[in-house]
Amino acid sequence: MKVQVEKKPESVSTLKIELLAEEVSKEWNAIANSFARFAKIPGYRPGKAPRAVVDKRFRKEIQDEVTKKLVSKSYREAIEQKKLRVASLTNLEDVQFGEDKSMRFQATVVTVPEFKLPDYKNISVHLPDTNITEAEIDATLERLRDQTADFVDAPDRPAQMEDFAVIDFEGTMEGKPISEIAPNASKNLHGGKRFWLRLAPDNFLPKFSEQVVGQIKDETRTVTVDFSADFLVKELAGRQASYSVTLREIKEKVLPEVNDEFAAKLLPGKTLADLRHTIEHDLEHEKEHQVEHAKEEQIINYLHENTKFDIPPPLLRNETKRALTELVQRNRARGIPDEMLKEKEKELIETAAKVAYHRLKTNFILERIAEQETVEVTREDVDGRIRHEAQHYNISSDKMRKELEEHDRLNALAEQILLGKVLDFLKANVSVQPVSEEKK
Repeated sequence: MKVQVEKKPESVSTLKIELLAEEVSKEWNAIANSFARFAKIPGYRPGKAPRAVVDKRFRKEIQDEVTKKLVSKSYREAIEQKKLRVASLTNLEDVQFGEDKSMRFQATVVTVPEFKLPDYKNISVHLPDTNITEAEIDATLERLRDQTADFVDAPDRPAQMEDFAVIDFEGTMEGKPISEIAPNASKNLHGGKRFWLRLAPDNFLPKFSEQVVGQIKDETRTVTVDFSADFLVKELAGRQASYSVTLREIKEKVLPEVNDEFAAKLLPGKTLADLRHTIEHDLEHEKEHQVEHAKEEQIINYLHENTKFDIPPPLLRNETKRALTELVQRNRARGIPDEMLKEKEKELIETAAKVAYHRLKTNFILERIAEQETVEVTREDVDGRIRHEAQHYNISSDKMRKELEEHDRLNALAEQILLGKVLDFLKANVSVQPVSEEKK
């Protein structure tokens, strides 16, 4: 096999691969003989047609089979022969057969940037304190009180701050409904029925809560809202709206007492002491995750700061597109309308580009460390991850594997496992530094 490598800009290389006639003939003959055994050719009994006749009649089909067998195999061998680190195969093309049955084709690849790894063992990290204080347990209890609070009617007094006002309201601007002026805006900007509003200075629309304070049950009053010039909904930015607000109910939030009865509601049969112990255990688990996250974040920051190379532009463009799609999908899931996303298109693209750059640089560094430390992904690793994913989605492992194969995601899964193994290796070899008084 002959291989020529032509380097081009942006880390792109073209491989011109030629397989000699004797290499191709061996595969050609094996496939042609298979055709000869089963082919039905007029004038010949099955399996009795001369090879020359079989070759002529089924030349295209034989070529296609030979191409399938040899192109990917010889491409991998060419990469190995030239010791190329390939990040992406962008094209396999121009497959040609010579009269002597030699074969040549081209492969276009994007290569991994060359760089020198820093000293990645014993990276210094500062880890958060894992001790659980009584104050942290008390704070968690307060959150639980808040989550299990009762809401009782307070019909005989005006609404006041920290009440929950149940309101019917409708917004207009210069006499026109906001629903017509900004139809794609959040429905809560248009108005609503039996809308629960916590009365607090910074909650909901500017100065809205302050104007509801003092209102009594079944009273209707006008609330004016001045939208800022940089308000996200451009149709409303810099303008004043009027809301007709009818107060239907006043709900007062009543927190439960912290005692054994409160604990038993959350953990049947348990006391307050038991609840505090459970909270302490949960906080310990949470802090363990924080420690692992802190290690990982500081390791990645160190590797980025101490490793210098450029990301190949074709890879950065593709990864930016992928990151942008993810950002848009997440924002849509949060209920942000497409019109608003369109207005923020430039910012989204800039964010996606930063995410893509960080992701690619991290992966290149971790993959090089994997190579250096001979970290590998085994079949058992992949099977275990598939079982875990299958349990998460409550489907069989076979179905999960099939879905991954159909969406061509098995390689991505193996890459995730590899990067995770490298991070585990790095985290196991950090040098933990004491936290200074300033950082505490």
